[in-house]
Amino acid sequence: MKKIILGLSLAVVLMPLLLTSTNMVAAQGGEGPWNEWMGNTIINTPVKPNADLIGIIFKAIQYILAFLGVVAVVVILIGGFMWMTAGGNDEKVGKAKKILIQGLIGMVIILLAFAIATFVIERLNEFSAV
Repeated sequence: MKKIILGLSLAVVLMPLLLTSTNMVAAQGGEGPWNEWMGNTIINTPVKPNADLIGIIFKAIQYILAFLGVVAVVVILIGGFMWMTAGGNDEKVGKAKKILIQGLIGMVIILLAFAIATFVIERLNEFSAV
């Protein structure tokens, strides 16, 4: 349990650095592999170019949901590891299945929250553009 808490704490500390430093990966300071792989999800948002309150809130929501997505993946990996090391023990397999199901439910909730937040922000931008 201490290792999990330490790992999550480390992820909380390093996540903003990894998500905000896109130029560290790009050798020329332009478009790099980070933007092609993950950065477009956060950079190409339905938010206006100027940093208004809605844009700042939406960026915060994206970072929070990205972190929670990483946590959900870690939970799924822990459940899979527990299942693989159960050694046929039905009690351990049952516990691992519960963890896997909880991780998958969490992932679905996170994806739905992202979709809802994107939809609401797009509608607010349309409303404020009129």
